[in-house]
Amino acid sequence: MREEPKEDCIVPSGAIPAEALGKYSVDRDVHSENDIGRYVELEASDEIVKHVEKVKTEIVLGDSYDVWDVTTDKGAWWVITNLTNLYSKQHFVSLDYTLSFHIGLMMRIRSRSSGPSSEEPSPFEEVLRREQQAQERHDRAVEAEDYQAVGMQLRECMLALIAAVRRRTDLEAGAAYPQDANFIEWSNVLMDRLCSGSRNDNLRQHLKHLAKETWQLVNWLTHARNADNTASSIAIHSCNTVVGHFVQVVQRQRGEAIEQCPVCKSRNIRAHFDPEIGDDGDYYLSCGVCDWDNHPIDDDEP
Repeated sequence: MREEPKEDCIVPSGAIPAEALGKYSVDRDVHSENDIGRYVELEASDEIVKHVEKVKTEIVLGDSYDVWDVTTDKGAWWVITNLTNLYSKQHFVSLDYTLSFHIGLMMRIRSRSSGPSSEEPSPFEEVLRREQQAQERHDRAVEAEDYQAVGMQLRECMLALIAAVRRRTDLEAGAAYPQDANFIEWSNVLMDRLCSGSRNDNLRQHLKHLAKETWQLVNWLTHARNADNTASSIAIHSCNTVVGHFVQVVQRQRGEAIEQCPVCKSRNIRAHFDPEIGDDGDYYLSCGVCDWDNHPIDDDEP
C-alpha cells in the first residue's frame, strides 16, 4: 500500500502580538482607528494601545453605533460610539450585552443634558470642562451667591472659548487686536474672519449678536444679588449654545476648503483632531472611501 504524502501543518505556539494584528485586517480605516486609539489612551491614561479593530456597526432607532475592539498593553476594551464610551472586557464580556447597556446609558445622558459633549480628544477640552463645572455648581446652588458663582464660571468658560478659537484662526500678523478679556470685540473679529463674505451676512450677524447678549447676561448674573435658579439655567443654556456654534464654525472653516477627495472625488470627507499636530493640536481631513488624507505629519514622512 502506497503511503499518502505527509503535509506539514505547523500550528503557531503563541498568540500573534496585538500590534501585528492590523497587518491582517482586510478593510481598515486608519484615521478612525487613530481617533479611537487616542480616545482610549486619554481615558485609560496608564495604558498604551496596541491594536484597534472595528467589529460592527449597529443602527438602533435611527442612530448609528460603531463597535471597536481595542487591545492595550494591560487589557482589552470595547469602545462604542455615539456618544463614545469604553467598557473593560474584564467586566463586560458579552458584546451584545455591552451594546445594549451602552445604548441605554447614552439615552439617559442625552435626556439630561443638551450641551455639547466631548467624544474624543478636542481642542476645546478646557471650554467643555468649565461648562461641566458651571452645570455642577448650578445643580448644587441654593443661595444667590451660589448662582453668582455659576456666572463667574461661565465667564471663564467663554474667555477660554475665545482663546481656543483664536489659536485656530488665521489672523493678520501685526494688526491691532482687542485685549484678551474683551470677549465681545474678539467675537466680532473672529466671526468676521471665520464667516466672511456676503453669503454669510445673516449667519455672521446672528453669531455676533448671540455672543454679545450671552456675555452680557453672564456678567449680569455674576453681580446679580437676586440671582436665582431660572436665571442661572438660562445663562448656562445660552453659553452652551454659543460654545456649540463657535465650535461648528471652526470645524466648518477647517473643512470647507475641501469638499471632494482630490483622489477619488468622493464627498465622504471626515474631520479628525490630532493633539500631536503643532504645539496645540489641530484638525486634519481624510477620505472615507480611499486612503487620502492631509495630515501634515504624514506629509513630512519620507
